[in-house]
Parts: sequence; structure tokens; C-alpha cells
Amino acid sequence: MKQNKSILKSIYLLIPFLVINFSCTSETKDVKTSNSKAPIENKVAIESKPKIVDDSSLKMIKIEGGSFDMGNNTGENDEKPVHKITLNSFYIAKYETTQKEYQSIMGNNPSNFKKDNDVSNNFPVEKVSWFDAIKYCNEKSRQESLPQAYNDVTGDLLDKDGKITTDLTKVIGYRLPTEAEWEFSAKGGTKSQAYIYSGSNTVDEVGWLLTNSEKKTHEVGMKKSNELGIYDMSGNVWEWCNDWYDENFYKTSTEKNPINLKASDTRVSRGGSLVYDANYLRSSNRYGDIPVITGSNLGFRIAKSF
Repeated sequence: MKQNKSILKSIYLLIPFLVINFSCTSETKDVKTSNSKAPIENKVAIESKPKIVDDSSLKMIKIEGGSFDMGNNTGENDEKPVHKITLNSFYIAKYETTQKEYQSIMGNNPSNFKKDNDVSNNFPVEKVSWFDAIKYCNEKSRQESLPQAYNDVTGDLLDKDGKITTDLTKVIGYRLPTEAEWEFSAKGGTKSQAYIYSGSNTVDEVGWLLTNSEKKTHEVGMKKSNELGIYDMSGNVWEWCNDWYDENFYKTSTEKNPINLKASDTRVSRGGSLVYDANYLRSSNRYGDIPVITGSNLGFRIAKSF
């Protein structure tokens, strides 16, 4: 549960189709009890206008560096305390990585929610572990003649010479966003309107969740974007981040470009998903998952240092 992220997640009994595999066992993300201080979701369905996502789905959006208040003092314990963070500029993907893009880079599609086994669609890729996500980042970097950002085996960040580094400015290839970069982007960066969710105070405008998803993923970009033109940072699939998860990290976090590189049992995942309620889709909500775990509601989006 939320109090101890290192323990194995309990089976999601209410959603039997949702299978998460790792090693030789199967588990799923559990359902956390909504915080009593969390906002009450707006259950009125908002009509979504279909959009066609073509090669623009590969677009990286430049996030101008700046300062913001990370966390939420009325949220859960691991979201406290609110603390000032300053980030350099960076790039982050406009959309969650799609099945189409994953297939084109990795040559396979592990997803549960395939459209008639057709990978030409723009549904987010899922059933990918943290290690699958960084291998994708490395392969995409190689195909674009960029130095890889990770050691495939250990997950350590690498500089242009292939040496381990803790300095993000020295990481050239594609990578996962840090937890701070992810939250800054979800909250709208320097254009933030202080919304509860990524781009709105009305969850149905921006996110696919338990009450509107029909228990399946949806094509990326079909909901309203946030202030920066980024889609689906609330709901659809959880998104892996670079950091190790630590419930108490905010108490010791550095102010400039924070990243938790201290190994634990779990890596950060953010954003909530198609089978979670609105509380989990808040931009400040945090979660941790075992890095070898995969699930039908667990995907990623990529980032790149500027």
C-alpha cells in the first residue's frame, strides 16, 4: 500500500483482466484509498473530439527551465513537504510512447490493448518494465546516432563517452524524465495555471480513468492538452520516471535539478491510469513500482536533456 512502496502490490481483484507479469509471478497495481483531502472528481463525461496523431506523435516539446513548487501539502504523505525546485530546460514527448513507435524501434509490441493486433494505431504501449523503457530509449538513441543514456543492465545514466554520470546535462541520448521534470511538465511548466490535473480542474477533460475509460486504453491525444501542449499526463497509462522511489525523498531533495539515484526496491511511476480514480491522476501524486514489473496500465514517455 501507500505506506510501504517496497512491498509487492496486491492483486486488483475488481479488474481481473489486468495482468502484470514479472519474473515467474503475476501481480497488479493495487487500489489506494483516496485521500480525504483529495478533490472530488467531476463525473460528468466530457465529449472528446477524435484527433489523428501522425508522425507529430514523435515530437519533443521544449520545456523552458524555471522554478516551481513541487509536491502537495494537502496530498498524501509522500507528496510532502511542498518544496521549491529549479530545473534546467529539457525536452519531453508530446505524447506517451505509442505501440506504433515502440514496434518501429524495438521490433515487437508487448501491449495487451492491441487493435486487432494492428500496431499501426496510436494507443500507448503498455506491459513494459522500467528496463524495457530504458532499452527503448537506448535503441532510439542508437538509431539516431546519439550516445545511449543508460547502461542496459544496471540502469545507470551515461555521458557521451559511456561513463556513469549523475549530471543530467552530460546525458545526450533519449531517457526517461526525472520525477521533477515529469511533475513540472504535468503542472504546465512556466505557463502553469495551477490545475489539479494536467491541464484542467475537471478530470474528464484531460484524462482516461476508471469512470470513463471502459477499462481500456485510448489513442493518445484524444483529450485536452495541458498548458504546454502535452497530452495524457493524467490517466491512460502510468508513466515510468528515471528516479528510484523514496517516500521521504522530498524531505532531503536538492533544489537544483533533483534526481533520486539512491537505489531502492522501486522506481517512480506517475500520472495514474485507466483503472484508477481521480485522486491518482493529480499531477502531484506519486507511486513506486518494481522496475522489472509490467502491466496493462503501465507505459512511458521519453525525455531528453537540452
